[in-house]
Amino acid sequence: MNLVLNVDTAVVDLGLIEYQKAWDYQTEVFNSILETKKLNRSIPPQEHQPTRNYLLFCEHPAVFTLGKSGVETNLLASAEELAEYDAAYVHTNRGGDITFHGPGQLVVYPVIDLENFFTDIHTYMRGLEEAVILTLEKYGVHGERIPNLTGVWISDGGGPPRKICAMGVKTSRWVTMHGLALNVSVDLKYFSLIIPCGITDKAVTSLEKEIGHTVAMPDVKEILKASIADVFAMNLIS
Repeated sequence: MNLVLNVDTAVVDLGLIEYQKAWDYQTEVFNSILETKKLNRSIPPQEHQPTRNYLLFCEHPAVFTLGKSGVETNLLASAEELAEYDAAYVHTNRGGDITFHGPGQLVVYPVIDLENFFTDIHTYMRGLEEAVILTLEKYGVHGERIPNLTGVWISDGGGPPRKICAMGVKTSRWVTMHGLALNVSVDLKYFSLIIPCGITDKAVTSLEKEIGHTVAMPDVKEILKASIADVFAMNLIS
């Protein structure tokens, strides 16, 4: 995208956190940015307060989430099976259909004011994909896009394309929340309980499955953090 903005962006590591708690945290930050923008509309430009930007990193205990455009029947498990797998089920306000979050999956929630960067949701989504693709390259894995589908896929090695990163966002007045989920070492058995993202003819994979050995989550986190900063021209702050 050739940005030269160097926008200050705070990095917050939430660790392993329940989905609802992370959603509540996101919402609080999201609403605070919207309040600043609302205030700025009522005062002279020279008095405007800058809006803050955040990258929230975390992992979640096992949970299936259904986006606002999702289809209930894409959850294939009964309540009893969910209990057996010790997995929660949450209706959420992001875009997209159903997906799974669990330990070993790196989740990133950018809660940012796109007016600090650019005002184009398509460019934003492609930027998130690019950051993941750059991260995978560090491990010798070729990630790619599929036309008309959101996320990052692996298609080499034969068989159907394999999704390694799912994405779903919400925006209001150019402020974003929710984001991406990169399968690092997540237990892929959970994906058999859903039709991931409502797509029936493709598979799901993880970084560890693709490269055939374990990887350290902190290392992946640092690489992805740097890749997002590079793609969006962010100056990351603690």
